[in-house]
Amino acid sequence: MGVGIIGTGYYVPSRILSNKELESMVDTTDEWIFSKVGVRERRIAEPHEATSDLAILAAQDALRNAGVTPEEIDLIILATSSPDMIQPATAAIVQGKLGALNSAAFDVSAVCAGFVYALTVAQAMMKANTQYRRSLVIGAETYSRILDWSDRSTCVYFGDGAGAVVLGRQPGTLGIHTTYLKNDGRGATAIRYQGGGSRHPASAETLAKNLHRFEMNGKAVWDFASKACPMSIRKVIADAGLKLSDIDMVITHQANINIIRSSLEELGIPMEKTYTTIEKYANTAGASIPITLAEAHQKGLLKKGDKVVLVGFGGGLSLGAVYLEWGLDHPGSKRLLKRQRAKLDNHSLN
Repeated sequence: MGVGIIGTGYYVPSRILSNKELESMVDTTDEWIFSKVGVRERRIAEPHEATSDLAILAAQDALRNAGVTPEEIDLIILATSSPDMIQPATAAIVQGKLGALNSAAFDVSAVCAGFVYALTVAQAMMKANTQYRRSLVIGAETYSRILDWSDRSTCVYFGDGAGAVVLGRQPGTLGIHTTYLKNDGRGATAIRYQGGGSRHPASAETLAKNLHRFEMNGKAVWDFASKACPMSIRKVIADAGLKLSDIDMVITHQANINIIRSSLEELGIPMEKTYTTIEKYANTAGASIPITLAEAHQKGLLKKGDKVVLVGFGGGLSLGAVYLEWGLDHPGSKRLLKRQRAKLDNHSLN
């Protein structure tokens, strides 16, 4: 039995912030943002919504989709770079409120590649130890809380949201086959948000000014991502003994539509073999891959047996990819709905 995705889910806040609204906040235009980044609007968490709240709602959606109860989860890994607090782990908050009290829970911090890291760790733990039968892997972010909304070089790119998958055992060739993770710490400061534990060679005045301020070197990130994305896809496909033409779907981190286009063009993969959400949700960092994957699945764009690549890249500088054979029925299939209802009805009776 392999380890694969048996359920998907996502949640985005209801509040929409459009490019037109941003025009009144910073010196930018809807035309520039859409042409250069691919974003039309983004979602913003309400004042009462924390990263953990978004994560819980995405997790509940994934559990429903999988027909799995919180008590059946053995492991929760949450990828975030905008946690509720420095400690405890946001995953622990999610575990307690979700009622998944039979599980271990911890966070992974790898910024926009965080979900790929978390998925890789969960799969490795499940393969190494049979006590982990079902895992919940979540990506959740509230970047609206850490952005400087007067800084047009950063605020136009990001939005809030959460996505989740449930991992379980799958038969035959279904499930995760190859994974690849790598960092280039020489570029670690290209994307950063300095916290209370920072050590900085600058003066105390400079440190105080930069503390708790999100910063991004756009050119450095572009140069890294435009190479990391196609390279990571090539790596996991080669390790699986496949050709790029064998791939049915690529879900990338939703950083910039032009990075996605140029990466797929370099690989000879048509845009028809990807699905994007950047236009309506913007860059949701560690949440962008699971949000996009869940929406693609729930729209019926993935078929059982499809060969799928997930690829992330971002702060750290971190990169990674996962190749898997899709093992889920269409979400509207009668067989899947019957299994979900039976499982959840039995849970409610107990």
